[in-house]
Amino acid sequence: MRHRKKGRQLGRQTKHRWALFRSLVTSLLEHERIETTEAKAKEIRGFTDRMITLGKDGSLPARRRALSFLRSKDVVSKLFSDVAGRFKDRPGGYTRMVKTRRRIGDAAELVAIELVARAEAAPTKKSAATPAKTEKSE
Repeated sequence: MRHRKKGRQLGRQTKHRWALFRSLVTSLLEHERIETTEAKAKEIRGFTDRMITLGKDGSLPARRRALSFLRSKDVVSKLFSDVAGRFKDRPGGYTRMVKTRRRIGDAAELVAIELVARAEAAPTKKSAATPAKTEKSE
């Protein structure tokens, strides 16, 4: 019986599962959108929310706790400087899951998990080319 044992096992040993979660959360915070299975995405939501809450705290102990989980100094600095600022007025719910497709090999349900407040995208080529248009002079 699995009474009071929360979380999905995902067919992995404990250390492998924790490494997977750390890797997925690091990738999500780095790229701000990743595609993975629905079960994995549901599991990493809580970890991602916890890391963003640490980023909003901004203290040195919070930075050290985030670094102990994420294991990437670049991602931690991005979390504390950029990502946490976008969510300063939001009390929770920092991620969104969008169902995308079924994987061909095993028909697993894939979802795209992304941060709700994503960074502004770079301007498209069309909008960048429009102001450069010059008029003919006679």
